[in-house]
Amino acid sequence: LSLCFPQKLWKMLESGKFQSIWWSEGGKCVAINKDLFEMEVLGKEGQQVFHTQKIKSFMRQLNAYGFTKMQRDSQRSASLPEFLAEEAAASAHSQILYYYNPSFNREHPCLLETCKRR
Repeated sequence: LSLCFPQKLWKMLESGKFQSIWWSEGGKCVAINKDLFEMEVLGKEGQQVFHTQKIKSFMRQLNAYGFTKMQRDSQRSASLPEFLAEEAAASAHSQILYYYNPSFNREHPCLLETCKRR
């Protein structure tokens, strides 16, 4: 049984196995450390979760499922540990990308089934 893109993304976020991608904004946004994600997930040594080695292809999938890229300024985490983790990751000279989809919320897993391809 193969999972659709949003289900794979959800499973990845919940697994805790990846340092390059995490829930942000209290579970309302997905934060991606672009450089680390390319190595950890998309690279040849990566886990090949999304069957692509290109970050642009992954971002196209996000867009196709209704995710919108958020500006960093508007995405400051409310919780101190989360904020510090994001700042530490950003200071490692990596680009942090934030994506939001109203149907992709950690607190409301039932919304996941409404996250459809456009």
